[in-house]
Amino acid sequence: MLGDAYKEGVLELNASDERGIDVVRGKIKAFAQKKVTLPPGRHKIVILDEADSMTTGAQQAMRRTMEIFSSTTRFALACNQANKIIEPIQSRCAVLRYAKLRDEEVLKRVMEVKYNNEGLTALLFTAEGDLRQALNNLQSTHAGFGFVSADNVFRVCDQPHPVIVQEIIRACQNGDIDGSMSKLNELWANGYSAVDIVTTLFRVTKTFDDLPEYTKLEFIKEIGWTHMRVLEGVGTLVQLGGLMGRLCRKHMKPELFEV
Repeated sequence: MLGDAYKEGVLELNASDERGIDVVRGKIKAFAQKKVTLPPGRHKIVILDEADSMTTGAQQAMRRTMEIFSSTTRFALACNQANKIIEPIQSRCAVLRYAKLRDEEVLKRVMEVKYNNEGLTALLFTAEGDLRQALNNLQSTHAGFGFVSADNVFRVCDQPHPVIVQEIIRACQNGDIDGSMSKLNELWANGYSAVDIVTTLFRVTKTFDDLPEYTKLEFIKEIGWTHMRVLEGVGTLVQLGGLMGRLCRKHMKPELFEV
């Protein structure tokens, strides 16, 4: 796009490291003012990665800089949370939203080490469509164990194993409170927090084909209520035990609860 003038015509900054107002008034403004010989019709480019990490003051200064030098400089802002970018900047930009990658797209990048199919499935589960997360998990697992298997991936990522969570859901589906509590206690004893357990319960339930659609929705509703309570600070084993009881009750005869 800029040809040989790329080095002089592009300024790239990681806003999570250089995010203060001094950076905008110093580096960015100085670059925008600089005279650079570019191909006809081209503009200088400022690329700000992690722009949502910039302070509000820095963003206000950036807005002013964008207005003044709009005829010579274009600004590209990359962020994870668009709501942290102030409205005046958003209104001056064309917003491009990128969806999470499909599992097939992630797999193309992670199939270059020793692995088994269960390991790849575990990588996809832990990545949640984030290629960077998938590559980080892949690298950590391969560096630590030399082989990408499901157990190794979940050990590195420190997440409850979905197979155990599936057993909990099956037990609840069958109204087996003792079986579900046994598996829950196993996860708790391994040091997983209430947030980890509830989050994995939700993700596994959402894709659990053995559950009828109505039951799946009822389970997700109960898990959602428990997630809210855990986030409010009540992340105890008793709280999770109560969730197991409510899920099991969905598949038990109502007369069993009559006094």
